[in-house]
Amino acid sequence: MPGGRLTQQERQQIASGLADGLAYAEIARRLDRPTSTVTREVMRNGGPTAYRPELAQRATEQRAHRRRRSARRAKAAPDTYGRDPEAVREYEETLTTVFIASGTPRMMARVMACLTLSDSGSLTAAELAERLEVSPASVSKAIAFLESQDLVRRFREEGGRRERYGFDEDIWYQSMIASARSTAQVAATSREGVDVMGPGTPVATRLENAARFLDFVSETMIRAAEEARDVLFSKPEEGKDEG
Repeated sequence: MPGGRLTQQERQQIASGLADGLAYAEIARRLDRPTSTVTREVMRNGGPTAYRPELAQRATEQRAHRRRRSARRAKAAPDTYGRDPEAVREYEETLTTVFIASGTPRMMARVMACLTLSDSGSLTAAELAERLEVSPASVSKAIAFLESQDLVRRFREEGGRRERYGFDEDIWYQSMIASARSTAQVAATSREGVDVMGPGTPVATRLENAARFLDFVSETMIRAAEEARDVLFSKPEEGKDEG
């Protein structure tokens, strides 16, 4: 199985496969590449409906340029914990791809990944712009979106004027609860349709079954989030003994 970066020809084949409605696994098989390589390539370059091989090639070249610059900066300022900068960069790209696949817009996904991998847990807008090598306006737009989704919190630097953005330990819990409530709302709306469509009709039966399913999922999500909430506040040494 070949390794290394995708070629321009392979990107053309990916675009053709997407146009033909092929699954990522089938495209990968024809290229003799891992499915994860094709998935990551498509998701980081617009998704299956907006993927363009020429733009993807250009974006790859730009990323390679940024990597070289990041590598030079890493040599000038070694990681406090002795991490491999290249491995960290690769992981950040993978994490970004996962966020994109979950429905997060690309720029917002990049900010989320950057904040997630910050040891301090928060960064200023200027620090985000520098690390991501984007304009302050792009960061501001991404932060506004993430705040609206309760995925990022705004902090005021102690004794300073600058604002910092990041996650606190409880944000995943709050996000899960919000998702559960949204699911419960869909369930309630589905159940409202039973009387409208006529109890006992095929449509009403489908709506009632959907409502029962979504109610169960919502209640399970809330219960699991409540039971697991303390995990978010565990210290590193506590987590090692679990599992």
